Formats: sequence, structure tokens, C-alpha cells
Amino acid sequence: MRWREVLLLACASSFSDAALADQKPLVGDLLVAGGNDAKTLPRGKKLHGKFLHITDIHPDPFYKVYSSTEEEDACHRGKGPAGVLGAETTDCDSPFTLVNATFKWIEENIKDSIDFIIWGGDSARHDNDELIPRTDEQIVDQNVMLVDKFLEVFGKKDRINDTDPTYDFIVPIIPTFGNNDILPHNIMDPGPSKWTKTFLSIWRQFIPEEQRHGFERGGWFYVEVIPNQLAVFNLNTLYFHGKNAAVNGCADKFEIGYEEMDWLRIQLQFMRQRGMKAIIMGHVPPGRSETKRSWDETCWQKYTLWMRQYRDVVVGSMYGHMNFEHFLLQDLEELDEHAINGDPEPEVRTALDGELSIQSTADYLNQLRTRWSRIPNPEGSEEQPTSCAEQDLKSSARKKRPKKSKKDKFYEKIGGPWGERYSLTLVSASVVPNYFPVLRVFEYNTTGLDSYQATPLRVSDPLSQSGLPTDEPHPNLETNGKLQPKYKKHKFIAPLPPSKSSPPGPAYSPQTFTWLSYKQYYANLTNINNDSLESNDPVDADRWHSGKHSGKKPHGYNDPAKHAKKFAFEVEYDTKTDKAYALKDLTVRSWVDLAGRIGQYRSCRDDNGPEEIAEHLGHQDVDVDDEDEDYMDKYLDNDLTSSRSNQIQRSNSKKHKKNKKDKKDKAHEKRKAIEKAWFAFASRAFVSTRDEDDLLENFG
Repeated sequence: MRWREVLLLACASSFSDAALADQKPLVGDLLVAGGNDAKTLPRGKKLHGKFLHITDIHPDPFYKVYSSTEEEDACHRGKGPAGVLGAETTDCDSPFTLVNATFKWIEENIKDSIDFIIWGGDSARHDNDELIPRTDEQIVDQNVMLVDKFLEVFGKKDRINDTDPTYDFIVPIIPTFGNNDILPHNIMDPGPSKWTKTFLSIWRQFIPEEQRHGFERGGWFYVEVIPNQLAVFNLNTLYFHGKNAAVNGCADKFEIGYEEMDWLRIQLQFMRQRGMKAIIMGHVPPGRSETKRSWDETCWQKYTLWMRQYRDVVVGSMYGHMNFEHFLLQDLEELDEHAINGDPEPEVRTALDGELSIQSTADYLNQLRTRWSRIPNPEGSEEQPTSCAEQDLKSSARKKRPKKSKKDKFYEKIGGPWGERYSLTLVSASVVPNYFPVLRVFEYNTTGLDSYQATPLRVSDPLSQSGLPTDEPHPNLETNGKLQPKYKKHKFIAPLPPSKSSPPGPAYSPQTFTWLSYKQYYANLTNINNDSLESNDPVDADRWHSGKHSGKKPHGYNDPAKHAKKFAFEVEYDTKTDKAYALKDLTVRSWVDLAGRIGQYRSCRDDNGPEEIAEHLGHQDVDVDDEDEDYMDKYLDNDLTSSRSNQIQRSNSKKHKKNKKDKKDKAHEKRKAIEKAWFAFASRAFVSTRDEDDLLENFG
């Protein structure tokens, strides 16, 4: 069967005639099927090489200042420490004062320096108060309110006379469904439905006209944020979410999740043929730990495969929902042909809830660390031990190093020098102050992109213009350079991988559109609210978080605003200069290296001495060569190790390199650098709201 026939057959089996139009290659902002009209794209817009990710705002019109943060009150009544600009470290939602202050800060500080905005969903309050149950009208009103806030900041001044609503903004804005943007929350039926129709009206200014049929069907669409160059794909992750009882995964061709994954596959193929790149966004991330998962297994399997096969197209992916910051690595080795094909093994992971207790969050992060402990070790090219017993066994069984270089062996295990065994997901913390409010500004490579290109475009015959290959696709799955057996049950067609002559994509190798860094901003509401409340933040395993000020009385009951300081976001960290993560860029390989460091456990002998620590790191004779010196320079923060500076003298002289004690000290410092990365990861998950004792108790 020819490739075009395969595409058309796949479309016909999954989509209605109306939705079939979404399978045509979309060029610029317009698709003209069989027509001769042309449309001119925006002219000469200067690119800044930055974009904003904002997610989980959760505005709450019922929030009351100095109300109780206890579960039965939810910052809606009673007396307590709920601050003027929000109740940080609680499960209360965002007051309108926080929403207004956030958008004002964006307008004054980053409005004129970004190219587009990724808006991650959950734009309505939680259903957390039995005395004030949510209604459809409330959800709509709160989402409309946020659209109006974006319009205030990013709206065009001359939009009144513009008949095209998609040109109302100075930058593209791409929204997505959150699990709290519908009622009941988490449950969304396939469209067309009242929710897809309602949000088509609310978001009409953001959704390209030619994709509105598809959005009404399932809430998915994409926007060419840089025409003919870069597109942002919005996935409706509620159809993948393990908590959505209205759907059933992505394996059955009659399921909406299957339909959405097929849409993504076909559109990414069109992106490849057009030479474009894509960013993937959504709300619920593909979270996966040892015992928990947030997506249905069949959806996770397909997504991981899609990211593998279109690794030359996808720049990266980002999500929200969890309210705490972390990152995920999808591992090619976990692909399972039976699960992809609808015959998964008995499920060992239970559904992961988006609103986790503090203790559950700690457990989840520790499980991620356990997974990362199995990432191949670049120094010894062997996996890290996951227990003390296993560590002792490996130490006693250690033999002579193999003749094959450690570097070559390491590359084989991670999918080559670019780490193509893995794909990356970034999960951002939220604006709603479960911890501190967060915004992220990403910087990306704009080499060769001075501005938007203004080129009149025509599309007459979509298939003839698509440049699709004429030879049949290989029905087998490419895994680590090997072909797996053909799927049988559903005649599953694996997407084509990149051609063997293709260079690594922007997610793996620095090039145009590669993410270079991000700057994480946070608003320290404890300082801004300025209520002079002592921090008392015990780790509480309960579902509801009443916050570190629970039970305390603020001093400003009579005049709350009097004590509040000027609202501002400040930089929590910048990956460009951050020494804890030491990321040279945001390519997959950089994150694999970081995950590998985080996954290296503390020695079971703790602080018994550098010899034992060195043994844990896999050094028989604690050899410290030039590569080790580079490692130290890259990952050590002199500020954090200044207290030991008088004890540990590092010298480049051959005499000191041969000194065994000096070598052991260097290994000990390397151990400290590894621990530093882990504790930075844990602290940032909670947006710097946890104290050192708490971090040691839960992550030490």
C-alpha cells in the first residue's frame, strides 16, 4: 500500500468527514483547500528568542483576606492567616489580587521580550468547598476573566476594527484544557460536547479557523508561532488522564485518545515534510514513577514512541497540573509492543493524583530518583546500585575494566552521544500558591531567524503539496537500532523514524529552536504579604494543606493592605548560570546527565570517610584524571563548599595528583556535588518553601 493511501485510510478510520480537514498540511495561518486565494503572514516581527510558560492560575472570586486556611473554610470564611496576595503553602486558590498583580508584573517586565505564550490550563478554582460548589457558569466566567487579562496586556490597540479575532494579540497565545476547567473535574467526554463548544467560543481568538472543527471534536489544535518554522501543539491530555472515567486509553481505534494520538502522528509527519519543528504542550504531564502514573498506559506508550520516531521534529514538551516543579525522562527501553497494541501486562502502577499531599510528593520525587539511579553511569558505564546490599555486591564483584572505552559503552547505553534513548518532559510549578507562585521564561536558539518571514502562501492540493514520501512505511517499530516483530491485532502502523542521514533534532543537538535555558521567577508571598508570622511548616501527610501560618493571627486584621509590600517576581534560579544543575543547555543529554547525578545515591556508609565514598562511586583506586577535574569544575559551587575549603586543597600539580589522600578528598567533593544536585531538585520542587531540616528528613 502506498504511503498516501495509508494516511487516508488512517484518517478515514478515525475521523469524521468534518474532522478530516484537519489532516491536511496547514501552511502559515491559512489552509485553502482547492482554492487560489493567498494570505500574507505577519510582516517583520522581531524575534526575541524567548517565550513564557504560565500554568495553573486557579482564580477564586470567593477568596477572603485573613480568612481561615483550614479545609472546612478554604480561605472563604472564618478568621486566619490568608494573606492579601494569597495564602502560600496552602491548598487555597488564587485571590484576584494575585491574578491582577501577576499580569501587571508581566506587562511591566516581560511583555516586550517574548515571542509567544504557553498557557497551561486549570484557569478556574478547585471544587474544594462544599458550601460553595462550583457551577458551569463559574468555570466559564473565570476562564473568560483570564482571557480578558491576556487581552489587557497583550491585546492590539487597533483590534477594534479588525474582523479577524486571531489577530487580536501582539503574540500568539496557546491555551489548553485543565482538569478543573470542566465539570465534574477530570471527566471529559469525546466531542462535540458542551465543553468543546463553549471553549471554542472562549478561545476563538487563539484557535486558527481551519482547526476549529478538530477542536470542537477533541480540544486539540496547533498554532504556527513562527510561520513555516515552529508550531506549538496543544494536546488535550484529559483524554489520556488516568482519572477520566469517560474514556479508555489510546489503543482502541474507536477511543478518542486513539484519535488524538493519530492526529498528532499525522501532523508531526506533515511538520517533518515541511521542514518545521514542534513544541508539545498540555496540562496533565505523562508522569510515571515506580508505582504511579498520570496517563493511561497505552497513551504513555504511544506518546513515548511518537517522541522517539519524531525526535527530529519535536523541540521539547511542557506541562503543569502537579503544582510542583520537576522533569521526566521517557525511556525507549520501556516501550512494550503489547501495551502499544492494546494488550498491556497487568498494571503495576496506580493513577497519580494531581493534588498530592506533601508526603506523597516526597515519595513521588524519591521514586523518580530511584528510576534515575538506573541511568547508565558515564564514569563506570554501569548502573547505580539501588540498595546497600546491591552496592556491596557490586563492590565485591568489581573486576578489571573492559578493554572497550567507557565512553563508547556509555553512548551505547543512552542511545548515542545525544542521549536519543530518552525524551524530555518539563513540568512547571503553578501560579496558584500551593507553594510560591511561579512563572517560567524560556530562551531558545534563533540562529538564522531575524524576524517572521512575510511570504504570500497558496495551497491548492494538500496531498500534492505535502511532499510525502512515495514508498511504503515500514510497519515495524524501531527500538535502539533494532526492528521489533510486527504488530498484528490492530494492524498498528509505527511512525517512520528520521532518515538515517538526518542530523539529531533540536531537542538533542544545539541548533535553531533548541531550548538554551529558562529563568524561573517566583513571588515570595511570605515577604510580600508581610504579616510578621513566624514560619511553622511541619510536613503534613494530610490531603489538605492548611499552610505554614495555620493557627496564627496576622497583625493587620483592620487594614490588610497597609502592611503588604510591593508585589514582584524575583529569580529563583536561572539554568544559564545555576551551578547546582550545571546545565549547559536544555537538550535531552543535559537532563540525562543531571538525572544520572541525582540518581547516584549517598553512600550507605554515610560520612565514614572518602575511601568508602570513592568505592561507592565505582573507583577502585580513586583515580582522579583530567576528566574528573573537569567534572569538579563544572558541578562544584565554591560558595557551598567554602566551609571545607581549609580542609580540602586541590592542586593541578602531578605531585598532588599522585597523593592518595588528595584523590580521596576530590572524590568526597564529587559526592557532595551529587548530593547538591539532588537537594536542589527537591527544594525547587517545593519552590524554596521547605527548610533544610525538612528536606533532610524527607530526601536525605
